Amino acid sequence: MEQIVVVGSLNMDFAVEVKEMPEKGETILGKKVSLIPGGKGANQAYAVSRLGKKVQMIGAVGTDIFGDKLVGNLEKAGVGTEGICRVENRESGQAFVFVNEAGENSITVIQGANQDLTEARVDENEERIDRCDAVVIQLEVPVPTVVHTAQVARKKGKLVYLDPAPARPDLPDELFASVDIMKPNETELKILTGMEVSTGKEIILAAKSLLKKGVGAVIVTLGEKGCVLVTEKLVKEFPARKVNAVDTTAAGDSFTAGFLAAYEPDGEKREENLEEALLFAGKVSAIAVTRKGAQSSIPTLAEVMEEQKGED
Repeated sequence: MEQIVVVGSLNMDFAVEVKEMPEKGETILGKKVSLIPGGKGANQAYAVSRLGKKVQMIGAVGTDIFGDKLVGNLEKAGVGTEGICRVENRESGQAFVFVNEAGENSITVIQGANQDLTEARVDENEERIDRCDAVVIQLEVPVPTVVHTAQVARKKGKLVYLDPAPARPDLPDELFASVDIMKPNETELKILTGMEVSTGKEIILAAKSLLKKGVGAVIVTLGEKGCVLVTEKLVKEFPARKVNAVDTTAAGDSFTAGFLAAYEPDGEKREENLEEALLFAGKVSAIAVTRKGAQSSIPTLAEVMEEQKGED
């Protein structure tokens, strides 16, 4: 796939470094705060471009200084930003990210202008969808927009990839039926299906329930345990690469970008291509978690290849 469209969120991340996450009712002293461009959609677009693919971003920001910085950062990475609209009298999306010494994070998102990414605004960018090979969506923008985007892309024969975060239990069935590949983590899988996911067997059963709703393939990311691929024909685990994680903020978005950059949706070799793309995705996310921040942590294709050369 050479041309990818990402339809989703742009947020300015306020990354707060803390020793430990605060308990309920507790006041703690943070170590440092940094302003870093983020948002699941923007992170994925930024990462796909860093990995050498052409990518267009469809989204919405406010007319504030954060909007300027969010769009400018994507442009520096080579992302096409003509599909990003500026919404008057609305603040850009913001995320408050707490990161502890173990590299674990907790995130609160203020949607801001992301709420103004409507179905009509997606339709205004139909030409971009026409020219692409795959459309990537998440759930930090209105669900009706997500459903509409998936259905439009499916009708046009495009690969539809859904990162279902933040997960919610009330997604309409027509969305699942329009998704080729879905990538939930364990928590998201539990929310989406209402099923237990405490064991490997339970995770597989929950993933298969999504297949029954029409999803083509499910990739369940398991953090330091890697991921598991579930299709109608295959169930396979992929162990995580051992690294010293310092910040997992953009790990999932880097994984998504790595997968899309490597995946070749050839009908005859689909299962083989899925596996190869997942291995590459693991390499990309393993590098990202060793660095701080969202877009600031995402590696280039050259860095991934250099890391692989060192292992060989």
